[in-house]
Amino acid sequence: MDKLLTFSITGLSLAAIYAIGASGLVLTYTTTGIFNFAHGAIGMIGAFAYWQLRFDWGWPAPIALAVVLVVMAPLFGVFLEAVIMRSLEGTSDATKLVVSISLLSGLIGLANWIWQPGVQRPTSRFFQGSKFTVFGVFVSWHEATALLLAVGVALALRFLLHRTGIGIAMRAAVDDRDLAMLNGARPNRGSMLAWALGCSLAALSGILFVGTLGLEAGVLALLIVNAYAAAIVGRLRSLPLTFVGALILGLGEAYWQGYRADVSFLSGSNLSTFGSAIPVMILFAVLLVLPNPRLKGRAARSREFFAAPSRGAALAFSGVMVVGAYVISGFMTRAHQIDLAEAFAFAIIALSFVPLVGMAGRVSLCQLSFAGIGAVTMAHLGNENSLRGLVAAVVITAAVGALVALPALRLSGIYLALATAAFAVALDRWVFQLRSFEVFGLFPVKFFEAGSVSVNRVEVGGISTASPRAQAMLLSIVFALLALFVTWIRRNAFGRRLLALKESEAACATFGMNLTLAKLTVFALAAGIAGLGGALYGGLLQSVNPGHFSFVTGLPVFMLAVVGGIGSVGGALNAGIGLATLAVIPNLIPALEKVMPVMPGLVGIGLGRNPSGGVQKMTEAFAPVRRSPRALLALTGALALLTVLRSIDVIGNWPYVLLAMAVAFASPLVATTLGGRGSDPAAGEGAGEDGEPIALEWVGLLRPFTDDDRKSMDLSLGHSSGVSRGTA
Repeated sequence: MDKLLTFSITGLSLAAIYAIGASGLVLTYTTTGIFNFAHGAIGMIGAFAYWQLRFDWGWPAPIALAVVLVVMAPLFGVFLEAVIMRSLEGTSDATKLVVSISLLSGLIGLANWIWQPGVQRPTSRFFQGSKFTVFGVFVSWHEATALLLAVGVALALRFLLHRTGIGIAMRAAVDDRDLAMLNGARPNRGSMLAWALGCSLAALSGILFVGTLGLEAGVLALLIVNAYAAAIVGRLRSLPLTFVGALILGLGEAYWQGYRADVSFLSGSNLSTFGSAIPVMILFAVLLVLPNPRLKGRAARSREFFAAPSRGAALAFSGVMVVGAYVISGFMTRAHQIDLAEAFAFAIIALSFVPLVGMAGRVSLCQLSFAGIGAVTMAHLGNENSLRGLVAAVVITAAVGALVALPALRLSGIYLALATAAFAVALDRWVFQLRSFEVFGLFPVKFFEAGSVSVNRVEVGGISTASPRAQAMLLSIVFALLALFVTWIRRNAFGRRLLALKESEAACATFGMNLTLAKLTVFALAAGIAGLGGALYGGLLQSVNPGHFSFVTGLPVFMLAVVGGIGSVGGALNAGIGLATLAVIPNLIPALEKVMPVMPGLVGIGLGRNPSGGVQKMTEAFAPVRRSPRALLALTGALALLTVLRSIDVIGNWPYVLLAMAVAFASPLVATTLGGRGSDPAAGEGAGEDGEPIALEWVGLLRPFTDDDRKSMDLSLGHSSGVSRGTA
């Protein structure tokens, strides 16, 4: 009985911390409609700030708490709402997610920049050493404080949201922002208050972990992920149910850790790490039993736009990319050839987001986990025949993707994102740590047996791909072929079904579309592409471990794919190049080693200003070059001349790169000078009365339709009658 009471008190204390963190998450979502993936990172920054004031500088605990919880955290919340989150109105779930994920990544990088990781930092709990007894069991005042704070937070938030005018206005703004404004509400003020309170609660939950866990940025930032399960129990709206979820979570963890050693079959090696996966398993289970959300009857207005690529543009993009990889790799050192190959490997994995997220609107955060499954399959089945291992990696990963999609078919938006995140974290914390076992005594299953596995490189027709340059060329060719395949999907009937599914599931169901088959197919397809990329990436590295495919490592892949342009294959290439660049720059400029982890966060945060991504901006910028044959010929000739000069060692690598970039950036200005702006049917723009270009959506209101406008509409809808222009 004493053991049960001891474990229960530990579980209640843990549940109180989870409840405080989850309540802040629910508050921001309930009042602003944005799920803040960076909630844990904000709590982590609060914990580090408290340590700095309380333990490093020696401030009294009450003053340190007041500065962090009453001043720093609320001001940071106000800054987030005013500068970042307010610009996300009218964007998709993927865009909102990637902004908060970027914030998560940026804050972890910032914390590691300010506070050196791996350093022991002395801490203590509240009222260290002070205890009292309950039915003969000792209870620390730190645990009691956490419980009292959780009760106080619950009562205060309940009163705020249901008994005050500003709280009711905050909830009303989420249901119908325009109607709330017509009735005198000020949504921006309510959102600002919600973010200020949410950041304070996140900081409080982080501070309560100080003294219990070590101060490591990544650990603290992701620990609050466990609280997502509690928030989902309350469906991100109900605070009482959120606290019930936190109670289940905290007690479940405490009982597992306490009683596991007493049950023989639970203490086996394959269950030793299961305890760390309990929160995400609960999260996944809760998502599956939630009431099925209604189909969306009306397509949401979105600021995002991805033009349908033409066949000619896709072929040109693929050809130029392979030729460019061949030319550039010839000038590189072996180390940089490996970096180039890694860029294409990550681009293949990022390409799996295009049909799944860009076309179908299904947000997945476990694509790098699928890549890990592909790498493991290649390691164990590709030793004797690498092509057989490659095919097995695609087939098995696609099958796993379909299995993951099957229970998640009824989910969409943030719920689907959380379900896939739970799957990825479960692989990290438990599945990838398993020793080999057999299913029904017939089918052996192996993962990372000794912490890492060796992966053979692919051999094609007896042609060796052992050299780094051969790997770069192999991966560039595979990416080019997959890019053509994805473009073909975008232009055929299945691609149009996926786009319709993204716009309105209700309309698709009304017209008799098989939603289940479409979702399963696109999930399996995306998983297969990611598995192929993982198998090739594993062969490139020749030895991989679970850290290469962790949930945290996969977030920048998703983030940069959305930043590049989640609806285009060019965006996937940008993601691969971006990831490789982030790894290379610290080697070239050691002074930027701590700065570079913060940069992806800054790039992703700016996505709210341009939700269509970088590729769309580049397409618009280079539109004059596409319309001017003379400018296109001049650009090609200038790049060819620079390549010749580099090949005969007249100029070095860096002058070659800088001059090539200068020529590319100057080409739109040259094209405008040579051929004028004109109108670009593919871009859907034409001059209005003031001479400025008009977006296609405003044509008919600001000026009459023209034949070019109709062709632009056909092109954007993927109809074959469109002008043969577009972006890959």
